[in-house]
Amino acid sequence: MKLENALHIFTDLKNQSVKKSEIKIYNQFITLITGLIKRDLSRNELQSIELELDGLELNTIQTKKLRFYRKGLIKFETFLKEKLTLVSTQHYTKLYGGLGMSFGILFGIVILSNFEQSLSISLGILIGMVVGASIGRSMDAKAKIEGRVL
Repeated sequence: MKLENALHIFTDLKNQSVKKSEIKIYNQFITLITGLIKRDLSRNELQSIELELDGLELNTIQTKKLRFYRKGLIKFETFLKEKLTLVSTQHYTKLYGGLGMSFGILFGIVILSNFEQSLSISLGILIGMVVGASIGRSMDAKAKIEGRVL
């Protein structure tokens, strides 16, 4: 499927939908596809993207649209990241912010155990999120400099 056809499909789906959650997914697809259209891609890259879009089976009629297109979006973003090393905006910030919160819980329980338990966990989550998000932002800035952000 050509990028322009996929863009047209998602624009139509967005115009027909009334659910905010569906519109959000469609907007994310539209943003990714528009970024790919603006990008100067080689013929092989373009063909691999079109094959991936074909594999998503966007033309099929779905009863559970939100679940289908959310899974398709995750597959498509994973494909872009693994095969073409392209990421969406704030990809690393979201990823490392979540990882930082996970490790922050551990940090709060082990290191900050002198405080009350709920306070130590809260401080650990906060510290982990701040550290993780700052690492993610620096990696997002590096990806933007390298031209890998859509």
